[in-house]
Amino acid sequence: MYVLTVKKRFSAAHLLNNYQGKCANLHGHTWLVEINVFGSELDDKGMLLDFGYLKGQLEKLVGDYDHRYLNELPDFHEVNPTAENMARIIFDKVKEFLPKHVSVDCVTVWESPDASAVYKEDK
Repeated sequence: MYVLTVKKRFSAAHLLNNYQGKCANLHGHTWLVEINVFGSELDDKGMLLDFGYLKGQLEKLVGDYDHRYLNELPDFHEVNPTAENMARIIFDKVKEFLPKHVSVDCVTVWESPDASAVYKEDK
């Protein structure tokens, strides 16, 4: 099994509704999104998937969030823009652009250098 990982940083603001504490106030983070995909078949170039393609797709995904107020975005109209929810939403979006021989293992969203949330589906 081969596993590929790509990462992308972006900056965005949010607040948490129905939350008691500092995060109920508007604040920002430099977020880091890490995507792990896997598969067992390499192409004729010896690649599971081109890193350039995977990075480009991740850039498009987080580009929608970069320098934005996350609470205003459609992805977060029904749920709080937490690291947990963002990881699940991005996971679902990654599945849409992967070729059939590649699967998404997990998505990790870091809201600070020492706090992250991971989303992966039950197998």
